[in-house]
Amino acid sequence: MGLIRSLLVLVPAAMSAVDAFSPSSPALTSSRFSTSLDASAEIQFVKGLEEKVVPDIKMSRARDGSSGIAKFNFKNPNVFDASTQSMGEITGMFLVDEEGEMSTSDVNASFTNGKPQSIECQLVMTSPAEWDRFMRFMERYGEANGLGFTKAS
Repeated sequence: MGLIRSLLVLVPAAMSAVDAFSPSSPALTSSRFSTSLDASAEIQFVKGLEEKVVPDIKMSRARDGSSGIAKFNFKNPNVFDASTQSMGEITGMFLVDEEGEMSTSDVNASFTNGKPQSIECQLVMTSPAEWDRFMRFMERYGEANGLGFTKAS
């Protein structure tokens, strides 16, 4: 996989041997994250219904920066809750923030014994501008969900 420059992981809990979006600790907070952003970033599967489960996200980017992929894995997302069924059907994954919306229809649900367990999505970025836009969203999403970012070495 010579085209992959880096692999980053978004996780809701700190992991020791990987660089990741993870809960920020005051000792590790850099000036990059101490600025006050409008942290209104959310992920939706049904328009208008915020997904409360923070996903695992694996990102890779071509060496030349021309493209990238982000793979999202949501374990037991709230979109499967009975209380949210009246809001509508899953029509894609929507990343919504102050700049607008990014979306993908590459969304797959996993079932065990006929019950939904997880959702896996893939967002493909085909230009450096799309990658930069995605990273700005991730900064806002990380701040809104108490996550910090450490670049892979």
